[in-house]
Amino acid sequence: MRFAATSGTLGVLAITIGLMAGTTADSSELTQATIARTSDSSAARTPLILTREEGERRIRRVMGGALAIIKVDRRNGGSPGLVMGYEEIPSGQAIQAHRHPAMDEIIFVHAGTGAAELGDRTATVGPGATIYIPQATRVMLRNTGGAPLAIAYFFPEPGYEEYLRDTSVREGQPAPVLSGPELAQIRERHKAHIVFDSQ
Repeated sequence: MRFAATSGTLGVLAITIGLMAGTTADSSELTQATIARTSDSSAARTPLILTREEGERRIRRVMGGALAIIKVDRRNGGSPGLVMGYEEIPSGQAIQAHRHPAMDEIIFVHAGTGAAELGDRTATVGPGATIYIPQATRVMLRNTGGAPLAIAYFFPEPGYEEYLRDTSVREGQPAPVLSGPELAQIRERHKAHIVFDSQ
């Protein structure tokens, strides 16, 4: 018996474990349970086609008020796993050195120029560059040009986007800079997903 990998995989796994443990069940009942779980989890997903400007637009309360757009996550499109966002780092600003303890990340440079530190390597990046960051690998990205450094980032599971929400506000709202203690408290709360060198 084969099952497709879906967000209902845990339910399928429980059924499979039950079968392996000797539980008897009619295969049509198992198939119906799998179909029900799959359609329930798919119901909340919304297909999206977004322009560069569309998505959940947020202004960071760090990094000089940089624009960040959450494109796809659990709230935007209903993806149970994937997270994708777009960000414009102002000239002279940087994404501080950090690690993601439990997940990989991919960054794609859309526009601008910068310097990327990845582990013990430093490289100049520009439009079309791709940075693959294995979990727990130190990364820092600095805008070294005169225009915004525009990047798209991708995670295979949720977590980082909630840190981003806690350190930003929706576009159009007041965005006072976070105080040191406020930022430290937020970072402590999200340390399972992102850890900064200063921590």
